[in-house]
Amino acid sequence: MSSVSNIELPKNLFAGKTAVVTGASRGVGRATALRLAQAGANVVVNYLNRGDEAEKAVAECEKFGVAAIAVQGDVSEWQAAQNIAQAAIEKFGRIDLLVLNAGIWEGAPIEEMSEETWNRVLNTNLKAAWAMTKACVPSIKKQASGAIVLVSSTAGQRGEANYSNYAASKGGQISFTKALASELCPKIRVNCVAPGWIETAMVRPVFEDESYKQSVINSIPLKRVATTDDVALSICFLLSDWSQHITGEILNINGGAVLCG
Repeated sequence: MSSVSNIELPKNLFAGKTAVVTGASRGVGRATALRLAQAGANVVVNYLNRGDEAEKAVAECEKFGVAAIAVQGDVSEWQAAQNIAQAAIEKFGRIDLLVLNAGIWEGAPIEEMSEETWNRVLNTNLKAAWAMTKACVPSIKKQASGAIVLVSSTAGQRGEANYSNYAASKGGQISFTKALASELCPKIRVNCVAPGWIETAMVRPVFEDESYKQSVINSIPLKRVATTDDVALSICFLLSDWSQHITGEILNINGGAVLCG
């Protein structure tokens, strides 16, 4: 398990539960899938294009003694979302936990941004959250309780120049979280994490400029960029009974770089 701290989650934390994680072939999604498996959950590893990586994630999950499957699908498409939920139910008979992680980070100055770029980001980041929630909630409602966590961003709270589409999608996820929290209570809790910079393949090209990377680190009070496991552990907290009286919350994971309510 790469980029994992020496913290071990209790093996019974999610025992008997099934978790669906979107965009789980790499990055935060993969780290979250592995942590859920470590804590006893059966895991559905959703992916779009990286089938080999998704199968590797499945194999890593299975090392914890749980079952896991990889399910391909573009989660921004309603039919694909239905198919993913159905695959989970056919394999495990239930869905208890949902992590809405799939996302892309593409932008441009507003006067140069194409309709395609706008739509692609909004569909992948925001429409997918709607589609997967709609597809999975009927099964989650059949359980005694359930939990959903969306992966947003600090950009959804303070904006991000030249990435107005990304910021809009992440801000939309935050509002979606708050709306669902009141709509789906008391049986299903809905929360959101809002990471800042994370060491992932998505941002690695930006950090090839060492001076820029150092300036980012210098701007973070904890003096390091988050690992994917930092985010995964926070997601697991919000999915677990450790946070059983928390819903509609936006949990910032940015090392103190953005202090917002």
